[in-house]
Amino acid sequence: MTFNDVDALVELYAAIAAADHPEWTETREEIEEELHHSWIDLAADSVIAEADGEIVATGLQIATPDPETIVRSIAFGGVRPSHRGRGIGLTLTEWHRARGRQQLAASDLDLPGWLMFYVDERNTSQMRLADRLGLPLVRYFTKMERDLALDIPDLALPDGLELAIPTAADSARILDAKNNSFRDHWGSQPSTEEGWNSMMGQPTSRFDLSVIALEGDTVVGFVMTQVNPDDFVLQGYAGGYIPLVGVTRAWRRKGVAPALLAAAFRLYRAEGHEKVSLDVDSENPSGALSLYTGMGFVPDTRSVAFVEEF
Repeated sequence: MTFNDVDALVELYAAIAAADHPEWTETREEIEEELHHSWIDLAADSVIAEADGEIVATGLQIATPDPETIVRSIAFGGVRPSHRGRGIGLTLTEWHRARGRQQLAASDLDLPGWLMFYVDERNTSQMRLADRLGLPLVRYFTKMERDLALDIPDLALPDGLELAIPTAADSARILDAKNNSFRDHWGSQPSTEEGWNSMMGQPTSRFDLSVIALEGDTVVGFVMTQVNPDDFVLQGYAGGYIPLVGVTRAWRRKGVAPALLAAAFRLYRAEGHEKVSLDVDSENPSGALSLYTGMGFVPDTRSVAFVEEF
């Protein structure tokens, strides 16, 4: 890839999304920002395939920066639906595996190495290919939706905590809370300042529809919100997405997350949203799946993680 390919990649990702996850697609800003991250070398970490005057496949292999417990190399990309079944996906996947192994081997850290592929179950061709190649399926992730017309419980934060709507000025202390609360989640590594600021700086990020729990000046819980109005028609309702819910370990199982979610639901409803969605690790150690079902979320679609460990 080159930076000049962004417009073509936006069109390609939209075509892939229409087949594999038609309720959402990547924004131009997300794609462009990803390519500019300091840890990506496009000459080594990306490939595109062209045919008939258009890009028909793309791959981006990302070695996530500053690992603490796992050196991860994650595959992104896909094949245009009209060009599937021709062996392009096999060639692309083998490139991912080769480049991923190079990235893992380049690390001098004495840590486990994970080569990771995330696949929506609706992408049946990629699921079959992963099975054919013997990639280990190790985790399931469930997308869940919550109808905001349902009753919203009146839940208060525990004594000693204060509810607040964050601003961009709170970003750094939310990052601290995120890294604390996700430290024991499967496959998670601390977010870097660059990656976090990139995510929080996207036009889809909505601090005004997010909530945090404060213990003095310290963030101990958060519900962050993204809204892409372009997805409303695709998903069939007006509503955003919750990319992150977290509670620092000292405050878990004390009602912080349910109270924050209820407060966020009220903000969404006041904004005119009909539903909200999120994705959850089905084996999350913090009991997230039961938390969300208890707050009115229902399962929708599912994706999986294939991981080769070294």
